[in-house]
Amino acid sequence: MKNFVKISCVLAFLFFFVNGQNVDAQSSRKNKKVLVIKKDNRRVPSKRVVYRKPVKKVVSIRILPNRTTIVHRGINYYYSGNRFYTYSGGRYIVITPKIGFRIKTLPVGYVRLRHLNRDYFWYNGIFYINVGNAYEVVEPELGTVIYELPHDAERVEIDGYSYYEFSNVVYEKIQLNGERAYEVVGFIEQ
Repeated sequence: MKNFVKISCVLAFLFFFVNGQNVDAQSSRKNKKVLVIKKDNRRVPSKRVVYRKPVKKVVSIRILPNRTTIVHRGINYYYSGNRFYTYSGGRYIVITPKIGFRIKTLPVGYVRLRHLNRDYFWYNGIFYINVGNAYEVVEPELGTVIYELPHDAERVEIDGYSYYEFSNVVYEKIQLNGERAYEVVGFIEQ
């Protein structure tokens, strides 16, 4: 009789424990993070973004060899060695290029991407399209997938969910054909 009571208690415990847990083969899919960026335009106010590394290192140099001057909205910027610069206080400071910057040749090591019947040229987080005899910096379309993050990409939190950000473009880590990839899921408004 004692064994019967013990077995009954153990079975009752297991029954309530298992039923109390939501265990099924699909539970990992049900718990997938839901994109918190607004569906209408996928733009997030910068106030909602928390950077994991709050202090960014400013990279600057005194002399810029083989530079090309880019005039954008009446302001001079510079391009040299696959990087963009602005001039301030006697130094050239590395910047992320603004939408609309144009260069004559693509950086060495660029990757060609195709998304929604549009060709992009991607290099270290910057998306270009071919415009006439130049390449213009553009904002990528939502859903564009890259297979490696830019060198200076930062991990951010938006409403408690983890993403990656570079140049105000928000990426989500995904699996695509068994490979790790990063999908453009939104943009940060400044």
